[in-house]
Amino acid sequence: MTGCIVVLIICCFMCLYRIAFGPTPSDRIVANDILGIIIVGFCGIFSALSKQDLYMNIALAWALLSFIGSIALSKFLEGRTYDD
Repeated sequence: MTGCIVVLIICCFMCLYRIAFGPTPSDRIVANDILGIIIVGFCGIFSALSKQDLYMNIALAWALLSFIGSIALSKFLEGRTYDD
């Protein structure tokens, strides 16, 4: 489990780098979405280690909010409104 946590931390820093220095806004959106997936992975690992289902509830909520946020940012960059 320690190896998984180390790999996720490294991936987290790579995503943060891409969010900060991404050449295009779409690269930043994809990095933000991947960062949300990494956080869901952290919650899954913490849930398995602590044997508490609270972290799985957090992971589910985070995944839904990350998905909705990615769609909203994509529509905004495309120039469309939320009703389209």
